[in-house]
Amino acid sequence: MPGPFTLAALLVLAAPQGAPASGERHPRIVIDAGHGGAQEGALGPGGLFEKSLALDLALQLKAELEREGAEVLVTRDQDVLLPLADRVSFANHARPDLFLSLHANSMPTRKLRARVEGIETFFLSASASGEDALRTASQENAGAGATGGVPAQRDTLTFILADLQRGEAHADSARLAYAVHRRLVATTGAVDLGVQQAPFYVLMGVEAPAVLVEVGFISHPVEGRRLGEPAYRVRLVTALAEGIRAFLAEVEARDRTPAAPSARR
Repeated sequence: MPGPFTLAALLVLAAPQGAPASGERHPRIVIDAGHGGAQEGALGPGGLFEKSLALDLALQLKAELEREGAEVLVTRDQDVLLPLADRVSFANHARPDLFLSLHANSMPTRKLRARVEGIETFFLSASASGEDALRTASQENAGAGATGGVPAQRDTLTFILADLQRGEAHADSARLAYAVHRRLVATTGAVDLGVQQAPFYVLMGVEAPAVLVEVGFISHPVEGRRLGEPAYRVRLVTALAEGIRAFLAEVEARDRTPAAPSARR
């Protein structure tokens, strides 16, 4: 008999199936709240867990985008453990215009926790942009095997290369990452750690532009407390929504523009 977390995941996966078709095309967006259940993620000052922060931001962002007419689905809307493979299956079942996974970063030592802060945004790559990007991916991928459904180590490169062959979706992932990241930094004034590439399991296999956002270092004594403030979370949500709107507008304008005819000899 499946446990309660498995059952909850199956219920979430079934949610989009009954959605009625609409005559007018609205953007469809999947928001993934990182971690959940027994996977609490990073821990910040005052006992704030990454899983709680990610869920609150996801639900606020869902409400914000829905007010503007978007159709928004979340991979989880409560504190449950959801395997990474189920998050990807959920997204692909929904056939979204984009996928956004929300997380918070952390550092392992007291010295680094006191020093390192900032926002960074990722899209999928077979190799990381640098050691810090690889550390972040390893940290977010940690424990994935316990939930099942992720590729074996020897298959990881194959999975990622298959994703990268979907050239347009990968290029759009980069565009989405930059659109969101620029607005996050401008709106919050946080340290800009840039747009990075890394092999995140949750981005593998998503058949849409897909990014993972680290909204700050929950382990930093100042930024971690700021992430717990309702007003600051509103600023994060506003920036995320603005970035998503800008990306969708760019894609819509591109798709409306007819391709230039090839030159005749």
